[in-house]
Amino acid sequence: MTDKNAVSRKIVLALCAALLLPSLAACNTVKGAGKDIEKGGEAIQDGAEDVQEDM
Repeated sequence: MTDKNAVSRKIVLALCAALLLPSLAACNTVKGAGKDIEKGGEAIQDGAEDVQEDM
């Protein structure tokens, strides 16, 4: 392997790592967003049930 190939390989590996790490951190963010959306849906459902009971 030439020095140029070794440097190119290190650069590609560094770029892959730089792209992968934020995506791993995003898993927690997406999970939190899912919980927020679920709570919002539950609030809408509760409101709809209250309106239906009042009819």
